[in-house]
Amino acid sequence: MNKHFIKGLLLAVLVAAVPAVSLGGIVITVATPVLPVYTLPVCPTPGFIWTPGYWAYDDPAVGYYWVPGAWVAPPQPGLLWTPPYWGFEGGIYVFHPGYWGPHVGFYGGINYGFGYYGTGFVGGEWAGGVFRYNTAVFVGIHGPGFTVFANPAVVVHSDVHVAFNGPGGVVRGPTAAERIAEHDRHVEHTDAQMAHMHAARDDRANRYAENHGRPGPAGRPGPAGRPSRPAGHPEEHAGPAAHRAEHPGPGAGHPGEHAAPHAAPAAHGAPGHAAESHAPARQPAGHAAPAHSNAHPAAHPAGEKEKK
Repeated sequence: MNKHFIKGLLLAVLVAAVPAVSLGGIVITVATPVLPVYTLPVCPTPGFIWTPGYWAYDDPAVGYYWVPGAWVAPPQPGLLWTPPYWGFEGGIYVFHPGYWGPHVGFYGGINYGFGYYGTGFVGGEWAGGVFRYNTAVFVGIHGPGFTVFANPAVVVHSDVHVAFNGPGGVVRGPTAAERIAEHDRHVEHTDAQMAHMHAARDDRANRYAENHGRPGPAGRPGPAGRPSRPAGHPEEHAGPAAHRAEHPGPGAGHPGEHAAPHAAPAAHGAPGHAAESHAPARQPAGHAAPAHSNAHPAAHPAGEKEKK
């Protein structure tokens, strides 16, 4: 038998059997759990930017674990966060790490909520070196030092919680703007973000094997750091301190027959708050020929509200 064929076959078996680190991140055959519903914590400091929670993966002994969302100080003024995402590509799940940059890039079309509705970020913007918060997204932003505005037209509501891009999940590629953002200068995770991720990994309560897709109150007060804004910036104050959690998933393709079926969303709490999910996802299993989704999510640019 051709020795090159044998080597290729062995390599394929190894990739299918264990996770591996690639330039894009982790490569595994275990289906990604659905996104849980959680409540947004109070922003602790002006200039911090919300980074949504996501499922990460370690070795098989740990498996999937939930990295709670966190308010984070960006590395420097003017940078925005592109969340990480999982892509189902050629029979394997590939983890694409998040990064900081002047524009928000492609994050798989995943709707993480709180301004990350599948494309771009509408929870705020930089202006003159100061980060301005959109109180239509972050309802409870208020207090000394916060600069705010309101644009309710960009808020999107949806009950789809799919957490990966590809057949059986969100089926769409990058927009033209997202492709341009791929060529921006990118900055990796801050030290505070890395510490936050490591702490999440070490907390057994965040592991899917322990919580079955229902981690504890996610979005606990996140990593702190020096806010990236100049002193003496204009101050405005937001209204009431209620926090609004937009539910993940607009524009996502409805999953087909998948190794880790995506549970229907739980009943939601009172308006203006997210409720913890009461419908846990099933234990992820090895993926086997997922059904292809016919949904092709459309991008939701700023100023456009998803129509139901």
